[in-house]
Amino acid sequence: QVQVVESGGGSVQAGASLRLSCAGSGGTFSDYFIGWFRQAPGKQREFVAEIKSINDITSYSDSVKGRFICSRDNAKDMAYLQMNNLQPEDTAVYYCAASLWGREYTYWGQGTQVTVSS
Repeated sequence: QVQVVESGGGSVQAGASLRLSCAGSGGTFSDYFIGWFRQAPGKQREFVAEIKSINDITSYSDSVKGRFICSRDNAKDMAYLQMNNLQPEDTAVYYCAASLWGREYTYWGQGTQVTVSS
């Protein structure tokens, strides 16, 4: 089974960009959809973006569409979330998760903090 580990979080000013990375290990990375989720203080975890396996089709929540971009490099067992024009409301712990062939997201990373100040 795959394991995923996020990295790349940090503290930035509004309007800045960050790129999160999700490193996979222990499985055939290309078999897994990779999802990005976030949880802000006092709020439920919410879906941010997803990139499917093989065909790399992406989907995004309305709140990040046009600002965030998902990508993956299966040869490196890596997925990325490029976050542009960050806003204070994007402040949250961001998680990547893996779903075998688009089933339930079962494998989760530990999360990485993103803080955006105005």
